Amino acid sequence: MTTGDNGLPAASQQLTENLSKVEALSQRLVAALAQKRAPNPALEAPGQDLYLKASSALIKEWMENPAKLMETQISYWGQALKHYVEAQQVLAKGRLAPPEDTGPKDRRFANPLWDTNPYFNFVKQQYLISARAIEESVAKIEGLEPVDRKRMDYFTRQIIDMMAPTNFLATNPDALERAVATEGASLVKGLENLVADIEAHRGDLVITLADRDAFKVGVNIGTAEGGVVFRNHLFELIQYTPTTETVHRTPLVIFPPWINKFYILDLKPQNSLIRWIVDQGFTLFVVAWKNPDASYAQIGMDDYVQDGYLTAVREIKAITGEPKVNAVGYCIAGTTLALTLALLQKRGDRSINSATFFTTLTDFADQGEFTAFLQDDFVDGIEQQVARDGVLGSYFMTRTFSYLRANDLIYQPAIRSYMMGEAPPAFDLLFWNGDGTNLPGKMAVEYLRGLCQRDEFAGKGFTVLGEKVKLSGVKVPLCAVACETDHIAPWRASFAGVAQMGAKDKTFILSQSGHIAGIVNPPGKDKYGHYVSDAPIVDADAWRAAASFAKGSWWPHWGHWLEERSGKRIEARALGDSAHPVLAAAPGTYVVDQPEG
Repeated sequence: MTTGDNGLPAASQQLTENLSKVEALSQRLVAALAQKRAPNPALEAPGQDLYLKASSALIKEWMENPAKLMETQISYWGQALKHYVEAQQVLAKGRLAPPEDTGPKDRRFANPLWDTNPYFNFVKQQYLISARAIEESVAKIEGLEPVDRKRMDYFTRQIIDMMAPTNFLATNPDALERAVATEGASLVKGLENLVADIEAHRGDLVITLADRDAFKVGVNIGTAEGGVVFRNHLFELIQYTPTTETVHRTPLVIFPPWINKFYILDLKPQNSLIRWIVDQGFTLFVVAWKNPDASYAQIGMDDYVQDGYLTAVREIKAITGEPKVNAVGYCIAGTTLALTLALLQKRGDRSINSATFFTTLTDFADQGEFTAFLQDDFVDGIEQQVARDGVLGSYFMTRTFSYLRANDLIYQPAIRSYMMGEAPPAFDLLFWNGDGTNLPGKMAVEYLRGLCQRDEFAGKGFTVLGEKVKLSGVKVPLCAVACETDHIAPWRASFAGVAQMGAKDKTFILSQSGHIAGIVNPPGKDKYGHYVSDAPIVDADAWRAAASFAKGSWWPHWGHWLEERSGKRIEARALGDSAHPVLAAAPGTYVVDQPEG
């Protein structure tokens, strides 16, 4: 038996040290939790009206058709009891094994013990039986409006996922095995990770998804060469250094979403859309938005259009000497680009030659998975929050997006970090995902109320800088790229908006994968393909039925489309001009701002 410095067996010494660490960490945890911001109940759960509607529908169903609900209950009791009896019969025969497991596989239960150990298998099976029963019971409730049905389904799934046995130490074999193998050190390390996360966010629990020290913007991600050639209170304008001797005459500007940082388009050289565009011979400008603090409380959609889009286009025209630019808008920036285009059409201003929309919603009749959060109870809560804070903080944005993929972005990372004691991975995409931004209070409410809730742009019109604009006012040649499994901007909803635009020249591309991977999909890997079609941009399903599949990235297809609208080639341009000196090297200063939020 080995002994430690104090004469105790090594295992006992390690246990004593771990217990001492736990005591110290517990004190830090209490101190960190004391800093937690006052919770806003309206942002913690749906309003009481949803509970009332669901319970009323359930009571009505029970009164009118009790057999329907009893059928689900009896089925649940029968399955649960049958599995219990089967497990008992196997044990009665002296076999330390579970009954045969023929159910579908669930990646949360990958550990072999879930299938071979009687205890863990019983816990798993009872959870899955209960989950199915809950889902079936909710599905059989009739009389709910479609929006309430979507919300019920969403919050039911949240509860089911939260109660998975993998999320609890006593019923997670991976965590228990690791704890035994490390003499409890994994649990101590997990507690350290938990305390560190709570301390880093002033009492709020935000799970660290990636190693914060593994990446530095401008050093090993976001490294494409260029310079900031203009700056105002809302954005920095980055012009990227040409890599070809000649470039197309018409410059290109990308407006990324201000909900996230723009360097998602330049994570590393091999998957950088920014580098690829420059390599194709385009003069590229990218807008890097300011990460706002409370002083930006009264910045609204008008400010983003006037001081953002119109100003960026004006400055690019001045730098290049060209009368027009081509523009790209990604996500919410695509929505605002469409608003800007409709405004310019009303003004008779032809400064934007063509537009490309990445995963953009302009018709919000289908709110997709955000339906749960776009009703009055939550939006009222957001109004209260921004009235107090001045901004909709990145904490609330991150939490909302994470709960749309709770198993992948909350529970599994929490298990690895807090139960297994693992360090967050050095993963650039997850690092970017955790590098959130705030939204100005006024802008957030205008967007949620006018566009998302009232769908004014696709309906009666949305007012921009005193002009009421509609989707039909978007008349420049356009290309829209949507993603097949996008849970933020569903591709059919994106298609519906494009179908209502007034342009005669429309191209639609449907990429495989989701909101990020479908866009950041460079040539060469051929991991995700895309669909193109000459069918009219009228009906999404008809277009999809007529579409042909192309293996690999959609970037070259779009590149050819853009070339045709970018003029002849000229000598490559230097960065800026005498009136626009380089103020800072790319990726600039705004992208690394970290105001509170």
